[in-house]
Amino acid sequence: MLIGLLSDTHLAFPSQPLPPEVLTAFKGVDLILHMGDVWIPSVLDTLESVAPVLAARGDDDMDEDFGEDSRMKRTQVLEVEGITLWATHIKPRYGQIVPQEQTNSYSAIFRQKPADDPVDPPDVVAFGHSHFAEIEEYKGVLLINPGSPTMPSYIPKLGSVGLLTVKTGKVEARLVNLE
Repeated sequence: MLIGLLSDTHLAFPSQPLPPEVLTAFKGVDLILHMGDVWIPSVLDTLESVAPVLAARGDDDMDEDFGEDSRMKRTQVLEVEGITLWATHIKPRYGQIVPQEQTNSYSAIFRQKPADDPVDPPDVVAFGHSHFAEIEEYKGVLLINPGSPTMPSYIPKLGSVGLLTVKTGKVEARLVNLE
């Protein structure tokens, strides 16, 4: 499975289109995950012209804009070909916990799992918020921030997206600079 990753599009008006380079980079993906600060639902609609879309609610995504949009949750929790993937807006801090919306419990990502916690740490955490693209691994968890396709380093210009390849329990992440 090939998953397209993006975050922090920050498009303020429906008349402000998503850069076509994003759609080109996502050609052939099976799923698109947006890690928040979408700002307007039409961004998700545009992405859906390429593949199904799920989004994590960003700190700038207002309830009145998205209402009951089934594509948007605080945290997306997915099982894909033997890999557990969490999509969230803000990168978890090392040693802290991330809320699991689906179970109403909390699971430690970067420390020993408490005996009473039924949720295992994920294999992958995709996040955004910082506008800085990065891939790292910490204590067996792959962390990927695709950066922003429209405001890398908070500068309005073409930026980056990410691609995640998942196949039979193995995962590979890469960043794509848009041109």
